[in-house]
Amino acid sequence: MQVYLDNNATTPLDPEVVEEMLKHFRDDFGNASSIHSYGQRARAAVEEARQKVAALIGAQPREIVFTSGGTEADNTALRGIATWHRKKGNHIITNTIEHPAVLRTCQQLEKEGFQVTYVPVDNQGIVRLEDLRKAIKPQTILISVMHVNNEVGTIQPVDEIARIARENKILFHTDAVQSVGKIKVDVKALRVDLLTLSGHKIHGPKGVGALYVRQGTRMNPLLYGGSHERNRRAGTENVPGIVGLGKACELAAGCLDDFQGRVRFLRDKLETEILRRIPDIVLNGNPNFRAPHVSNITFRYIEGEGLLVSLDFKGIAVSTGAACSSGSVEPSHVLTAMGRNSELASGAIRFSLSRMNIEKEVDYLLETLPGIIDRMREMSPLYRAAK
Repeated sequence: MQVYLDNNATTPLDPEVVEEMLKHFRDDFGNASSIHSYGQRARAAVEEARQKVAALIGAQPREIVFTSGGTEADNTALRGIATWHRKKGNHIITNTIEHPAVLRTCQQLEKEGFQVTYVPVDNQGIVRLEDLRKAIKPQTILISVMHVNNEVGTIQPVDEIARIARENKILFHTDAVQSVGKIKVDVKALRVDLLTLSGHKIHGPKGVGALYVRQGTRMNPLLYGGSHERNRRAGTENVPGIVGLGKACELAAGCLDDFQGRVRFLRDKLETEILRRIPDIVLNGNPNFRAPHVSNITFRYIEGEGLLVSLDFKGIAVSTGAACSSGSVEPSHVLTAMGRNSELASGAIRFSLSRMNIEKEVDYLLETLPGIIDRMREMSPLYRAAK
């Protein structure tokens, strides 16, 4: 049996998304900037997709900027705000468990003369609001805190952070790649200025994403060239990808209740049964403020990489952390920032579900996992020493 439980890394394409995209690979292949009928059909498809993306997050279509994915959207938000507002200030606030698309962009901005404060999180992965308030300076121009953490699923108090930012006249960006389409996201209710989302996390295509930019927000583009995307992002539009993203957002909007009900039930069953059947484990993340599709569990006295490979031999795909960190021998920066030591961090496995998972798959994992853990611990000198 094949079971895919690594949906935070990427999700399978929905067949309805594929069908929508195929039309624009085969027939309506025009350049959306051309004025002839081919171009007009392409432009109409792009604008229809823009409306669908905007509807999912409670935005206006003109506030949606299409990008090549979440990483480009994060870079555009951070670099665009930083360079435009540099005369006002050069200080940015983020936190220690952000996605590398934010952390490494901040590190690069530091090399270019900006100051960055990395606010700590508590042992459940929640940003400490008091530390965030203390980090604010007269020259602070941007705060960036992700909505749902990609490794442990913790939901940050984005609305409270946005309120703090507005009180201090600071712009606020959130990476919502792991929350859009999984929990309700309304940019007006959250009061964010910029928000990132990605197609391949919600059963859409890879290579396309979007950045919400609140109307009136001033920033520089990341890419220079033509006047595409209202001068926000140069480059010929990826029409099939944009259409696919739009369809994925439309489908996701209709599945939010399914995530809160059936998907959450599957995640909770997975966790409850693992806790019941396997001793010496640690749940990572906040049990109350957590997205319904993510479970990060440390299995003590074993290496997560070894467990991942053993599960893969049984047809079960999981992750030891962020997909873009695969191959690294360093412990997860998220778990380390949450206070986990190297042993607890290295034994962590992330299970991430989607609306395409079914209960039979969770049952197969629960049947398979305990035996693998037992065998690995029998060979572990750490386990023998502890017992």
